[in-house]
Amino acid sequence: MNTKIIHFTIFFFGLLCFSVNAQESTQDSLLTKDEVIARALESNFGIKMANNNVEIAENNQSILNSGYLPSVRAVGGYNYDLNDRLTEPEEGDDVDQRGIEGESYSTSINLDYTLFDGLGRFYNYKSLKEQYNLSQLEARETIENTILQLLTVYYEVARLSENMEVLEETLQISQERVKRAEYQFEYGQSNNLVVLNARVDVNTDSINIIETRQQLQNTKRDLNVILNRDINNRQFQVDTLVNFIPELQIESFLEQSAYNNVSLLQAQSNIIISDYDIKVSKSGYLPTVGLTGSYGWNRNISAATAFFPGSITTTDGLSAGLNLSWDLFDGGQTSVAIQNAKISKENQQLQKKQIELEVERDIANALGDYENKLYIYRVQEENVLTNQDNFNRSEEQYRLGQISSIEFRQAQINLLDAKTSLNLAKYDAKLAELQLLQLTGQLLNIEF
Repeated sequence: MNTKIIHFTIFFFGLLCFSVNAQESTQDSLLTKDEVIARALESNFGIKMANNNVEIAENNQSILNSGYLPSVRAVGGYNYDLNDRLTEPEEGDDVDQRGIEGESYSTSINLDYTLFDGLGRFYNYKSLKEQYNLSQLEARETIENTILQLLTVYYEVARLSENMEVLEETLQISQERVKRAEYQFEYGQSNNLVVLNARVDVNTDSINIIETRQQLQNTKRDLNVILNRDINNRQFQVDTLVNFIPELQIESFLEQSAYNNVSLLQAQSNIIISDYDIKVSKSGYLPTVGLTGSYGWNRNISAATAFFPGSITTTDGLSAGLNLSWDLFDGGQTSVAIQNAKISKENQQLQKKQIELEVERDIANALGDYENKLYIYRVQEENVLTNQDNFNRSEEQYRLGQISSIEFRQAQINLLDAKTSLNLAKYDAKLAELQLLQLTGQLLNIEF
């Protein structure tokens, strides 16, 4: 009695796992690769911050931050004087005056413009434009890393989803085996040990489904974090179709990698910026020529005194000037700045050479890894066909009583391992391809 209850519980639990998951699969919406990439580009926090940095660099390289525009200032003032005055003439009585008031008003508009600063402003403006280009490359690198991370998690969801289907199919076969073992036991064709072994296999398959389902739910949460979505939103499926890029196209990407790799492009941009820094420093040897101009208005109101009547004086007019400033010797600061800028450029050139070697190594490693994993995937496809054929024959022999349940279970396990290994090999090969595309600078130029 207890044995039947245990068996019924295991059977019902396994059937429930299968039916619930099947129901979820029919209700869940499909989340395509294009949709998740578009969502990440719009909502991912890292990409948002990278785009903000590009916007800052764009503001910095505008004409408003170049120094080419003049500065115009408006100045105004008002003064009020209240004085006591004691006048002591050589002849006559002293004159004591109290509360002598005076007022003055002034306003002016002043213009300052640098006509020439030794070309420092010119090269600084070019440097700002190159820094904007560098910020775009940095944003591109962030986007590439985010998309690679996104697709890694996306394909892991796909792999676990396919594993769930394989495990559910395995559980269904094990449940049918339990029924067959029970019938055989009832009719005296087998002993109770065969039934117990079949029930243990159902229990094992059910546990495998539970563990895989939990892994799938956790991975879906990881995907939601990257997409900046509700982490508990797991009512979706992913596309399990995987296409590989043709070999000839991969070869063309490899040939152009030196011109498209984002790390190499950043290194080249840093060299250009360092070259501009040298030219900006050299501008310290040349004079600065500036233009000044102003329009002013002044009004003075003087109170009457013992010897002078009160007066109101108003003046207005234009003034302009040209000035030249030349540091004939600045204590060696310009010379030190030039030397340091040259050293910085040399460091950037050395760093670029190091990056070139590292990128060449990484591409070679990634290419070898991709070719090996693609080969493994092809072998696993053949392995699944072989194990499927072996399982079909074993299933027929098991029904005819020509092999034992243990032998049939082994064929079932072999097929399960072959299918899950195929899923792993397929997505490993695709991720290796994506890493190779990133190194060649083509990750954002392909359709997924």
